Amino acid sequence: MLLFELNAKKQEEDKQYQDSTAAMKSDTRKTRITIEQLSKLRKLNDLKSAEYQESIKEIRLQFAPSAAE
Repeated sequence: MLLFELNAKKQEEDKQYQDSTAAMKSDTRKTRITIEQLSKLRKLNDLKSAEYQESIKEIRLQFAPSAAE
């Protein structure tokens, strides 16, 4: 599963939670992260780290010394 596939599945559901207003200098209140947003961030982080580990394995195979004959 690629990163963009995860995002495409819940695109309609996420629209109601996204706040695209720009923060101004006079805004002193912190925005609160919902549990759903936190869960989504954790899943994306896990997915990115798994993809990174797979790419590292492929790179190590590509640049590994050839087997001695």
